[in-house]
Amino acid sequence: MKRVYIYIIMCLLPLGAVAQKKENTNSAISRNLELFNDIYKQLDLFYVDSLNADTVIGWGIRSMLQQVDPFTDYYPDDDEELRQMATGKYAGIGSIIRYSRKEQRAVISEPYEGTPSQLAGVRAGDVILSIDGKDVKGMGTPKVSGMLRGEAGTTFELKVRRGREEKTFLITRQMIQLPQVPYSGMLSDGQTGYIFLTGFTEGACREVRDALEEVRRQGAKRLVLDLRGNPGGAVNEAVDIANLFLPKGKKVVYTKGKMARTNREYYTATEPVDSLMPLVVLVDGGSASASEIVSGALQDFDRAVIMGTRTYGKGLVQMMRELPFHGTLKLTTSRYYIPSGRCIQAYDYRHLNADGSAGVVPDSLTKVFHTAGGREVRDGGGIKPDVEVKPDSLPTIVSELVSSDEFFDCVTNFCLAHPTIPPVGEFRLSDEDYAAFADSIGASGFEAGKPAKELLKVLRDVIRREGYQEATRAELDTLEAKLTYDVRADLMRFRKEVEPYLYDEIVHRYYYQKGGVQQQLLDDPCIERALQVLSDKDKYKKILGR
Repeated sequence: MKRVYIYIIMCLLPLGAVAQKKENTNSAISRNLELFNDIYKQLDLFYVDSLNADTVIGWGIRSMLQQVDPFTDYYPDDDEELRQMATGKYAGIGSIIRYSRKEQRAVISEPYEGTPSQLAGVRAGDVILSIDGKDVKGMGTPKVSGMLRGEAGTTFELKVRRGREEKTFLITRQMIQLPQVPYSGMLSDGQTGYIFLTGFTEGACREVRDALEEVRRQGAKRLVLDLRGNPGGAVNEAVDIANLFLPKGKKVVYTKGKMARTNREYYTATEPVDSLMPLVVLVDGGSASASEIVSGALQDFDRAVIMGTRTYGKGLVQMMRELPFHGTLKLTTSRYYIPSGRCIQAYDYRHLNADGSAGVVPDSLTKVFHTAGGREVRDGGGIKPDVEVKPDSLPTIVSELVSSDEFFDCVTNFCLAHPTIPPVGEFRLSDEDYAAFADSIGASGFEAGKPAKELLKVLRDVIRREGYQEATRAELDTLEAKLTYDVRADLMRFRKEVEPYLYDEIVHRYYYQKGGVQQQLLDDPCIERALQVLSDKDKYKKILGR
């Protein structure tokens, strides 16, 4: 009997420890909430200026959420961003804008084909002067974007400057839902279909299904599904898209969280469109979330060859929770696991590095799982492709140039001087055209090597404070002289690296997103490698372990 008492006591000890831990947690929560409440009351009573409660407490809420993970967020009532994220729709004119430091104004970066802005005649490069008579000089892009959006059916006046000419457009806002398959078609071998998917919001599966059926009608015997740069979206859309290629009744993904209600399993529910067609899925570091569900499931079932570079590694699932006063909390509630049982979450947001970045699971600590056919796959770091195709490394000047206002303005000037260009695939810049571009950038004030110069500036400041300014002046001046680049000469030297980006920006201006995708496919190493793998049945089967 004594032993029984001892056993019961030992069994109760862990329960007591759990209860104590929960009590301590609840006490800490209560104490800190009371402290937060009292601090705000003190601020409201005694701070020298009046406070805006929505602003101050809003900062507090967002600061708290930043300590959790980048995907947990708070949206106040009737938030446009939340609606667009969930449905892919918004009411506006259908244009991307960017901020020009030189103009100190927002500029039209890309009007989408078939939207109110494009149909009204707005072009990329148009500098926005006013919206309904209100001057927008100095306004950031979020503010200007908010002014361009509004209720569907409302009309406003948009005044822009194009070159030296001012133009005014009357534009009626409409509900905008950009196509999630902006381009699909046949590749150069005439037997391989291609589908480019940009997101997983409402209707994505329907668009992919339509594109798949269309390329099959055109004679496609194999397929490339391009998920590069696709940040993901709805889990249901991902499951339905995987179902286009996987038999009915297959578990595509399941979730596990703290609460039982967040544990779910997702199965394919219908017969596939095609479960046999050889398939390559292209991914990269921008492929995340739902993109990883699709590519991971197709890899785990040995249904497709995954090609490109390792995906982002987002294995966290968010749920929308209603808040008082019509607010919404997007909250991470669970992790998702793909068919082999692996979670591909790459980042640990609860244990940050010294510099504040999220830690990653080293490859040495990842666990081995197996596909349906017995191939080894691993967790802890995104989807690793079966065939790795790394992009070519670029000189720093190229990446700096492509993101610059000077590059954007030079393309705008080229388009003003050329009303039309040849079709995609036929358009080429002449030697004279490229030399004129290099001359224009060289004279524009574009400054290459800014990161190195900023570091040198910091180094000079440290040396000055250390008292060695005079002793090192000559050496630092020599180094600074070496960091003064001949921009025009470098652009001529790196013409091969610069031209693809130049073609891409120019073609987008004339043939919009569809033409831009076609242009990028022309010299795409991933596409070339995919065609090689798909055209060699033995190689394709070997990669899949068949």
